[in-house]
Amino acid sequence: MQLNEMIPPSVSEEVLIDEEYKELVSEHAQIQYLYNAAIQFINVRLETLTNEFRISHRNNPIHHIQSRVKTPRSIVRKLRKQGIPVSMTNAKKSLHDLAGVRVVCCYIEDIFTIARLIKSQDDIQVITEKNYIEKPKANGYRSLHLVVDVPVYLSGAKLFVPVEVQIRTVAMDFWASLEHNLRYKAPSEVPQEIVDELKECADIITATDFRMERLSRAVNQLQDDESSPYR
Repeated sequence: MQLNEMIPPSVSEEVLIDEEYKELVSEHAQIQYLYNAAIQFINVRLETLTNEFRISHRNNPIHHIQSRVKTPRSIVRKLRKQGIPVSMTNAKKSLHDLAGVRVVCCYIEDIFTIARLIKSQDDIQVITEKNYIEKPKANGYRSLHLVVDVPVYLSGAKLFVPVEVQIRTVAMDFWASLEHNLRYKAPSEVPQEIVDELKECADIITATDFRMERLSRAVNQLQDDESSPYR
């Protein structure tokens, strides 16, 4: 009798994930420093932009920054979900989000400002760009995703390491975080009425995002009028 016939599928899956997880952990530890270095590279560039905007511009487009390296267990689950044999070699080849940086902005226009500034740096190579703001996912998810190669300098070599940079507004981040939390708690099949309501919430939040941006522009115009020498 095969393993999956002896125990329930959910338990069987967990056992397999645990076995594959143990095999992956040692390899993950050996290369984790590379992904941490790539994240640090992006974070330093973003912090430099933050400091520049704080001093030289009216508004700072970056609200806050988060980052992480994907855990071995998360890697195993994602590879299995995609039907890819579990190994660190396959993870590096197939998963471009092993290193992830999330940039949370105040307004929608700030997202494209940050994306433009990242892409304009000549030592950063853009691999892919996915605009889920102009074309949201079916569930209502909105964000701008860049996968970029950044240089990591070792004692005897320079390597390019991919980093996924997600750029979204505070409102988009609020919805995405709660949607993820709800789906994690929910059974495997989420009822359609819940899916529909989540999508409706995403649309409401997007409408609010656009209203807040219009208000920001109106306030900026008032500041310009106040400082005008012809006033």
